[in-house]
Amino acid sequence: MQQQIDILGLPIKTFGVMFAIGFLAAGAIIWRRLQELERPKDWAYEMVFAALVGGLVGSRLYWVVQHWSEVSDDFPSSLFSGSGLVWYGGAAGGALGVILWAWWRKFLTLDLLDTCATPLALGYAIGRIGCQLSGDGDYGVPSSLPWAMPYPHGTVPTDTDVHPTPLYETLTMGLVAWWLWRNRDTFRAGLLFAFYLVFSGTERFLVEFIRRNATDEIGLTVPQITALVMIVAGIAWIVLVGRRDGTIRRPESERAPGRAAYLRRRTAAA
Repeated sequence: MQQQIDILGLPIKTFGVMFAIGFLAAGAIIWRRLQELERPKDWAYEMVFAALVGGLVGSRLYWVVQHWSEVSDDFPSSLFSGSGLVWYGGAAGGALGVILWAWWRKFLTLDLLDTCATPLALGYAIGRIGCQLSGDGDYGVPSSLPWAMPYPHGTVPTDTDVHPTPLYETLTMGLVAWWLWRNRDTFRAGLLFAFYLVFSGTERFLVEFIRRNATDEIGLTVPQITALVMIVAGIAWIVLVGRRDGTIRRPESERAPGRAAYLRRRTAAA
């Protein structure tokens, strides 16, 4: 666990470092996919910037709304404070930022959703490394498993051995990102994002059972309820497309032009 590192005497928060690495990795994947789609590669920088600005604003606003009774007396300073960021607010704000950018660039298509699927999964996986390093309270309930660990010097410290749930999420979503990237041209337009909804929602729903979060009146956490919505939406999307078209697989003619050309060259060389 390492909350910060010193570079030339300047303290750098490790969570912020992983946050930045996550966005850089997402940008690299988007750049590659735009190249395959024969779209301007520079759009990758614009998309990441739109997601970053929207995510920061959304995550902060979400936190302010959740803690309104605490911040209502000093709303302006609370709004621009550096503390208090919520992932779901960031996801909503980032999505809105990208949608507005895509509308401006006339790229508001199902290909846009599929392009975002792998970066979202990978960015989440990398971000959870930041949670692990900072010990920000996203860890799990007490556990006697061999890999259970305490977070005595975390932002939210504990001396009790608990589930290192950030590591579970990093591993799971890393594998999801790998699968999504491998299958980026396998399914009909939009379905890669639908699979992301199913996998991401399932991962979050399950991990919440061993995280230190309060449940509501029906015995589920707020993230679990959100995750269930994601799972149902993703499955319904896949089923509807399958029934409409008779298959969920993408025809060869609809593959990304750059990707299809690469596969043809590789097949010919073999």
